[in-house]
Order: sequence, then C-alpha cells, then structure tokens
Amino acid sequence: MAKFNSQITTLFIIVALVCAFVPAFSVEEAEANLLWNTCLVKITPKCALDIIVVVFENGTMPDPCCNDLVKEGKVCHHTLIKYIADKPMLIAHETEYLKKSDNLWKHCVSISKSA
Repeated sequence: MAKFNSQITTLFIIVALVCAFVPAFSVEEAEANLLWNTCLVKITPKCALDIIVVVFENGTMPDPCCNDLVKEGKVCHHTLIKYIADKPMLIAHETEYLKKSDNLWKHCVSISKSA
C-alpha cells in the first residue's frame, strides 16, 4: 500500500510540474495538447504511472504495460519522457532519465515480440 501511495504521489508531482510550466510557453501548451490527444489516450493511467516510476524512480514494468507502451509507439514514449525530463526540477538528470527510457523501450519491445 505504501508503494502505491508513493506512485500516486509521484504521478501528481509529474502532472503538477507539467501543468505548472505549460501555460508559461504557448508552444509547449500546443505540444502538450498534441501529446495528450495523440499519445496519452493510447495507454492506461496505471501503465502511464508504471512508466513514470520506472523512468524517474526505480520501479519495475509489468508485461501487460510493456505491450501498451509498444502500441503507444516509440515517438510518443520518447517525446513524453523528454517533455517531462526537460522540466527545471528534473533536467539535471535528464541524460539518466532518457537512458532509462531507452532501456525500458528495448525491454518492452523484446517482451512484446515474445508474446
């Protein structure tokens, strides 16, 4: 239960960061809307949270979420992670997050191919 509460807290922090910085830049607002309408609708909220925990913390990815991630597509996955990792509070570790994101993508592709 504590892990679930930690994940929910992490999700709210990420959403708050995105919401806090989107209005400041009109280009980013349009990008955020595009990402929401084309990418986030392809994946369940639980899987989105799992992805965030894997990339920005040290969680593990359930196989069904790997299948959802692959269906979402590499461009959506990379763009969303980059969008979040570019925020001022996270940018110091952006390289680490992008590497974890790439590793997650490779892992999920291998999982989905074997299914």
